[in-house]
Amino acid sequence: MPSAWGQGLSAFSDTAAPRPYHGRAMSAPLRVGSVPYLVGRPVDTGLEHEPGITFVREVPARLVEGLREGRLDVACVSSIELFRQPDYRYLDGIAVVGRGFVGSVQVFLRRPIDEVRRLALDPSSRAAAALVRVLLAERADGGPEYIEVPAGADPRAIDADAWLRIGDAALREHLTDEAQPVFNPSQEWTRRTGLPFVFALWIVRPGVDVTPHLDAFARARARGAASTDTLAREAAAAWQLPVAACQKYLAEECSYQPHGAELAAALAAFQARAAALDLCLADAAPTPIALPTAHAQADR
Repeated sequence: MPSAWGQGLSAFSDTAAPRPYHGRAMSAPLRVGSVPYLVGRPVDTGLEHEPGITFVREVPARLVEGLREGRLDVACVSSIELFRQPDYRYLDGIAVVGRGFVGSVQVFLRRPIDEVRRLALDPSSRAAAALVRVLLAERADGGPEYIEVPAGADPRAIDADAWLRIGDAALREHLTDEAQPVFNPSQEWTRRTGLPFVFALWIVRPGVDVTPHLDAFARARARGAASTDTLAREAAAAWQLPVAACQKYLAEECSYQPHGAELAAALAAFQARAAALDLCLADAAPTPIALPTAHAQADR
């Protein structure tokens, strides 16, 4: 993410290890967080109404902090976080995945990508920032200079050749100014690897017993799948964008149910490339948590 990412794990600004779970009272709710973007709704719809769960929405960088500081037990958060601390687990079969072009993660260009020398990074991003670094590290010059943008600032306003933007703001910017050239990281990742890219998934903090709530996460995904068209129409109306473009984004550009070997292969490929740049731990081995069998089979 910031320029410090490339200087090794000791330079991370968010290195604090997740605080261990010490056994809260049985009546204590599971503290869950998700992204505030449209793309999160297909996996978290209705979780705020599930018994035994308290729910917040924050940008990925804040969700990472919540997991590490012990404010959150589970978060739908950047995939790179899986490999930045030991002992994480994740829900298998629910994730935000791109299998090509994804409109909500874009590098907007002022010059061709091979000529970019300074690139401003969205301060909300984690996985996308790491992915951009992985992809551009393969350039002959080792990639551009990365500029850390302060929280709340607009990366477009930075004196740079390109800027990374994520989330609804990136989607709106792209759809309202399609003449602006872009480099799409997800599309390039799939072209090079043949694999989907996992942007976010449900990460469980060490020691947290999420088993009693697995059905709630499966129900949220089922509600989201049934609501895709409604979500797209609501977004189109709010943003004054074509309905078809929002439908394409939610239903075609993104997917939410990677399974088993596919999810594991995509995550392992990202970890290996990121670790080679010292962006994460090479030996982190997060454990998948299987959804209840009936839900997993229904998703397929």
